[in-house]
Amino acid sequence: MDDHRAQVDELLADYRRSREQLVSVQRELAAVSGQASSPDGMVTATVGAGGKLTGLELSELAYRRHRPEQLAEVIVRTVAAAAASAAEDTYQTLSAVLPAATDPAAVVAGTADLRPDEYVVGDDTETVDLGHQPVRRRVDDDEDNEQRESWLDSELIDRRVR
Repeated sequence: MDDHRAQVDELLADYRRSREQLVSVQRELAAVSGQASSPDGMVTATVGAGGKLTGLELSELAYRRHRPEQLAEVIVRTVAAAAASAAEDTYQTLSAVLPAATDPAAVVAGTADLRPDEYVVGDDTETVDLGHQPVRRRVDDDEDNEQRESWLDSELIDRRVR
């Protein structure tokens, strides 16, 4: 009986250590952030966990130096660079707790235990490079977008008419 009790105590201790490690990793992942600046220094973006934009700084000169569409492109590229930096921090955090042969980018993408033919959906996908491996994701086709836009437009028109 004492032998079984010792095994149970050991299992519970292992569980508690694993849970504490999980809590620690979760806290580290929640604190992940990335920052990037545009090459000309006019735009600085900060992203948090999951690549969520948390800060965007634009120099007053940015409006003079770039036309609106150019500035929008610089912002998008800068935010993407900040997100890539945050993703790398995420991968490093996960690498510490994953088995050596496991790709943390695949874990984050949800494809770690899938073969490429299992997550490639078909013609309505595109390849997105997340740094470590390309991942396929669904892309809405133009017809669906047009239907959504026309539905939205008619809703707005109906509200204005009332």
